[in-house]
Amino acid sequence: MDLSKLQNEKKLILCKTYYKIGYFLLPFVWLVNAIWFFNEGFRKPEFEEQKEIKKYVIYSAIGTSIWFIAIVIWIIVFQLNRANWGEYADYISFIIPVGIP
Repeated sequence: MDLSKLQNEKKLILCKTYYKIGYFLLPFVWLVNAIWFFNEGFRKPEFEEQKEIKKYVIYSAIGTSIWFIAIVIWIIVFQLNRANWGEYADYISFIIPVGIP
């Protein structure tokens, strides 16, 4: 979709919708929202809806960052402790690695 063809009101509605969808554990949608609307919020000449678009772009970027940090922390903790957690780690693993018992 070409954002330049949309009216500013519809851009705001789309940005807000993407932001709300991100709350359903879809941080990828927040990432898309932050990237897609960055120019509209920060680089275009000022328009009435720009202030709200900026807000949703910033919140989407923050949400994406928090999810990314949480996932990286979980991966590190799980990889360091998988062998020590024994059977429980096998239950929560999608693929059971061969090697360390």
